[in-house]
Amino acid sequence: MTQPFIVSSGIARHQGFAELAAKGPLTHLTLFTGVPVWLVTGYAETRSLLAHPDVVRSPMDGPHRDQITAGLVNATEQHMLVVNPPDHTRLRKLVTAAFTRRRIEGLEPRIREIAAGLLDEMAAAGDGVDLVDAYSYPLPITVICELIGIPMRDREEFRRWSSVAVNATVHTPDEYIEAAGAMVGFIRDLIEEKRGAPADDLLSALIEARDGSDRLTEDELTSMIFLLLAAGHETTVNLITNGVHALLRYPDQLALLKAEPERLPAAVEEILRYDGPLQAAIPYVAQAPIEIAGSRIEAGEVIVFALLPANRDGRKTDRPDELDITRPENAHLAFGHGIHHCLGAPLARLEGRIALGMLFDRFPNLRLAAPQQDPDRAASLLMNGIRELPVLL
Repeated sequence: MTQPFIVSSGIARHQGFAELAAKGPLTHLTLFTGVPVWLVTGYAETRSLLAHPDVVRSPMDGPHRDQITAGLVNATEQHMLVVNPPDHTRLRKLVTAAFTRRRIEGLEPRIREIAAGLLDEMAAAGDGVDLVDAYSYPLPITVICELIGIPMRDREEFRRWSSVAVNATVHTPDEYIEAAGAMVGFIRDLIEEKRGAPADDLLSALIEARDGSDRLTEDELTSMIFLLLAAGHETTVNLITNGVHALLRYPDQLALLKAEPERLPAAVEEILRYDGPLQAAIPYVAQAPIEIAGSRIEAGEVIVFALLPANRDGRKTDRPDELDITRPENAHLAFGHGIHHCLGAPLARLEGRIALGMLFDRFPNLRLAAPQQDPDRAASLLMNGIRELPVLL
């Protein structure tokens, strides 16, 4: 059975996953890339397998691995998202020392300042804007670039590079090699600049991060910044855009949020569950046979965790296909689970709360320009992002 993940319509994307999930929490199929996988759509099964010691990252998981040089592989894939313990444990410890909660919480005033400036520009642009271009994209890319320490003049290049990097499977090898190579070259130049003139930014902190005599290697530094730039902002773009779209499609929930703004944290969690920024996690592989939910995953078989249907599993959540910001319990897997749970989740949540709260405060009559039309979703194996979202202010 072949089941492409790439569909243009958001409704079709959720419906397609729902049809697979109705057959059982695990399905054996072939991706559009030609790779046979076990697709996991059940919430309990996803949590169980993500925490299973025999479910690991594969050293051959990287995009276009058969056509790119070892040097580019090492410069982009020596980060904690794609390695296993003990390397993962070591890298996470070093990165966490620089990526502290205090550093993230200290960003709130600046995030609010950036959002306010973008909202001013939206107001000056006229009644209709594309929310993605005007707000959802520039806010997180500005935040992550300032956090890392990337000059403003270089940020527009990252939109092109990072889009290719996170959606590598739908780009040609040449397109990926060009974008990833350009990004790595820029990062290496920036590392040298920061070594000569350290600043109060994350890259300088990562360069200095130590655990005794241990520190990040050059390839580990470039890989970590590559990850933060490519995936660290793209997911937040999707969180903001999907969140606005969902709330505008559920006016009763939006009205409740406006009347009781203290529900904003719960609203962000419900958005993450209902229409999260990722449709699937980076693939894993079984290193030993695993029996689960009546299926047997053999050693060496690839496992893909479909986060969208797992978060809408009716065995876990009542009325899973409805947006309800009043849910008393809202456990979801939008940021993964287990040792690879997203380190940047606190930053994404903070940006989501600020972005949504300030947007609806500034434009209380915000509405979809085409309310009957479901927006196109970007082609991707991993991301669940809306290409553009025309709104009226």
